[in-house]
Amino acid sequence: MNPLTNSHEIEQTEEVSIGDLLYKFVPYWPFFIILVVFTVTGAWIYLRYKMPVYQTTASILIKDDKSSTPASELQNAFDMFGAKKNVENEVEVLQSKTLMKQVVKNLHLYAPVFSSGRVIHQSAYERSPIIVEAKFPDRVQNIKVIHFSYNSKLGEVEIHNSSYPLNQWVTTQYGILRFLPNPYFKSSGKVINEKSIDYFFSLVSVKNSADQVLSQVNITPSSKQSTVIDLSIQGEVPKRGEDILNELLKVYKEAAILDKNQLAANTLKFVNERLALVSSDLDSVERVLQNFKSKNQITDISGQGQIYLQTVAANDQKISDINVQLAILNQVEEYVKNKGDLGGIVPAIGDSDPVLKDLLQKLSELELQYTQTKRIVPENNPAVISLVDGINKIKPQVLENIKSQRRNLLAGRGDLVNNSSGYNSILKTIPEKERELLSISRQQAIKNNIYTFLLQKREETALSFASAVADSRIIDHAESSDVPFSPKRTLIYLAAFLGAIVLGVIIVYLKDILTRTVQQRSDISKFTDIPFLGEVNFDRSKTPFVISEGRRSYIAEQFRQLRTSLGYMGIDESHKKILLTSSISGEGKSFIAINLGISLALMGKKVALLELDLRKPKLSEQFDISRKEGLSNFLIGKLQAEDVIKKTRFENLSLLPSGPIPPNPSELISNGKLKELISYLEQKFDYIIMDTAPVNPVTDALIISPLANVTLFVIRHDYTPKIFLQKLGQQNKINNLNNPAFIYNGVRGKGVNKYGYGYGYGYGYTKEDKEDHWLRRILKW
Repeated sequence: MNPLTNSHEIEQTEEVSIGDLLYKFVPYWPFFIILVVFTVTGAWIYLRYKMPVYQTTASILIKDDKSSTPASELQNAFDMFGAKKNVENEVEVLQSKTLMKQVVKNLHLYAPVFSSGRVIHQSAYERSPIIVEAKFPDRVQNIKVIHFSYNSKLGEVEIHNSSYPLNQWVTTQYGILRFLPNPYFKSSGKVINEKSIDYFFSLVSVKNSADQVLSQVNITPSSKQSTVIDLSIQGEVPKRGEDILNELLKVYKEAAILDKNQLAANTLKFVNERLALVSSDLDSVERVLQNFKSKNQITDISGQGQIYLQTVAANDQKISDINVQLAILNQVEEYVKNKGDLGGIVPAIGDSDPVLKDLLQKLSELELQYTQTKRIVPENNPAVISLVDGINKIKPQVLENIKSQRRNLLAGRGDLVNNSSGYNSILKTIPEKERELLSISRQQAIKNNIYTFLLQKREETALSFASAVADSRIIDHAESSDVPFSPKRTLIYLAAFLGAIVLGVIIVYLKDILTRTVQQRSDISKFTDIPFLGEVNFDRSKTPFVISEGRRSYIAEQFRQLRTSLGYMGIDESHKKILLTSSISGEGKSFIAINLGISLALMGKKVALLELDLRKPKLSEQFDISRKEGLSNFLIGKLQAEDVIKKTRFENLSLLPSGPIPPNPSELISNGKLKELISYLEQKFDYIIMDTAPVNPVTDALIISPLANVTLFVIRHDYTPKIFLQKLGQQNKINNLNNPAFIYNGVRGKGVNKYGYGYGYGYGYTKEDKEDHWLRRILKW
C-alpha cells in the first residue's frame, strides 16, 4: 500500500484544530473589519437618536390582615371602620383603570406636548412652556398632531393663526381647552418666538391614555412575607414618571379614606335618626311626669313605695334592656332581610352576643370589599362573584343567630313579666297616685337609657369619622435613577461587535458551502481517496521560475518538499517518469512542471521536460524556445529523438518542445512513437517530467498515464470546480491514473497541511517569509 494513502486515512481521522478554524477566517479580516465598522456605526447611530429610558420606583406599606402590632391596636380604637386589607387585593386596586384614569385627568396626560426634531420627536413634559387642559376630559377624542406656538411676551398660544390667552377656558375646534403655565418650564430669559421652537400636542382619550400608562407601570409585592408593594415605571422623562407614581399613590389613599368616610357617614346618619325619635319619646315622658307631680302635689314616696320602686325598677330595667336588645335585633334583621342591593353598610351599634357581633363584622367587611371591588371591576368578575357568594352565605347565619337570641330574650322577658305581675298584686295596696307615678318614672328610665346609649355610639362614630386615615403608608416617594435604564451603551456596542463577527463567520461559512470551486483540502478528500502529495502557495510574482540556486523563499521550500515527497510515491533511479495533468486548463500544471524540474536539476540530476500538451503548449514559451521542431515532428517520424531535445538556461534541465500543433494530438500520442521516445530518454536522463493536457476535456493524459511511474494531478485553490473532482473520483474507478497523487496549487491564506509542508526550516527566509512563518506557527498552535 502506498505510504501516502495511509497518511491520507490518518489525516481523515484527525480532528480539526482551533488553529485551522482560525486560519480559515483570517484571510477575510478586511471583510470582518468592514462588518465591524458598519455594525458599530449602526449602533452609534441608534444610540445617537435613541432616547434614554429612566426607571422610577416607589414603595408603599399596606396594613395587612395577617399582621398586628401594639401601636395598631391603639389606632384601631379610633378607627372603628378600618377593615384590614390583603396585599394581593391592593395590588389589583393600584392597577385598576379607575385610579389610573383619575391620575391621567389630574396630570393632564391626555394632552401630551412634544417638540419636533429633525429625526425623532421628543416629549416636552418639562421643556414646554404650557400645559393643555380639557374642560371635559372624558369627551376628548383622539387627535394625533396639533401644532402650536407660544409667545412669552404676550402670554398667548397660537393655533392655526388663532391666539388664545393663558389660564382661561377657550373654545377651539378641538373642544374647550385651557392653557396653563408649565411649572417645570425654565425660561432662558429670552423671549420665545413662535417660530423658534416647533411644539405640538396630541389629544388622546382618557381610556387609551390610562391603558398606555398602565402598560408602563409595574406593581408587585416586595416579597411573599412582607406587606410592602413596589411600584416602578420606565419612561424617557424621569419627572413624568415621578409625577405619575406620586399621583397614583395620592389617588389611592384618597379613595381608601373616601370608602371609610362613607361607611362612617352611613352609620352616623342611622344613629342620628334613632336619637331624634328617642329624644322625642323621652321629652314626652318627662312632660307627663312633671304634669302629674304638679297636679297631685307629690314631693316624696313612702318607704314601702321606695322598696317597691327599687324592686320593680330593677325588674323593669332588665325588661327594658331586653327590649333594647330586641329592638336592635329587629333593626338588624330588618336590614339584612330587606336590603336588596348588595354593597350597603351594616349599622355598627349594640353590644350583642359575641358570635352575632363577629358575624356582623364579617358581613360589614364583605360588603365594604364588594363596594370597593365593584368600582374597579365588572359585576361578572370572579372577585365580585366570590364576594356575593360570601355575603349570601353569611346572611342566613346572621338571621339564625338573631332568631336564637330573640327566643332567649323573649323567654327571659316572660319570666320578668311574670315577676312583675306578682308585684302588681302588691301594687293594689299602694295608693293609685303613687302607682301612676311609679309607672311614669319607669318609662322615663327606659327612654333615658336608650338615649344615653345612642349618644355614646354617636360620639364613637364621629370620632372615627374625624380620625379617618388610609390603611397604608408611603415608604419611598417616587424617585428616578440618575443613570438611564436603557439603552445599555456598552452592551449595545459589544452586541454590535459580536454580531459583526458572527455575521462574518456565517457569511464566510455559507460562501464556502455555496462556492463551486475548491476552497480547502477537505473539499478534495470529500470526493476521492487519491493521496495528497503537497501544496504550493500562491505566487504574486509574474515569473514562472520561483526556484533557483541558493533561493530560500517559502514557495521554493515547498517545491523542495514536493521533490522529497516524490520518494514516497516510488520515484527513484529505476522509476523516474513523472506525469503532470489537471482537470481543466489554468490550474498551474505547467508552472508545477517547470519548477519541479528546476528543483530536481539543482540536485545535479539530468531532467527531461516534455511538453506533451499538444493543444495549448506553454513550456516552450516560458523558456523562450522555438516550437518549430518538436514532439509532434518526432511522433509523425520526421525527426529523431536527439533532434527534439533542447537545452534550457538551467543546467541539467532539457526541454522537449511540443512542435507545431497537430490536428490529431490523441492519435499521435497513441501511435507508439511516444513509448519509444520515453525508453530513449530513460537511458539519457535521471528524471522525465511530462506536462500533458487536462483530463476533463481530452483523453491525452489517460493515454500517457500507463507510461508514467507517478501521475501528479494539479488542483488550484478557488479555481478548480468541485464537480470535476467528483467526476475524477468516479472516472478513476474505470480508467485508473497510474499511481496518482494530488498537488494543491495557488493556496491563498488557507493554512498549511497537517504534515508540515512549508514548515520547520527556520533559515534563509526573507523578512516577509519569516513573518508569515511565525503567523502560521501561532495559528497552528
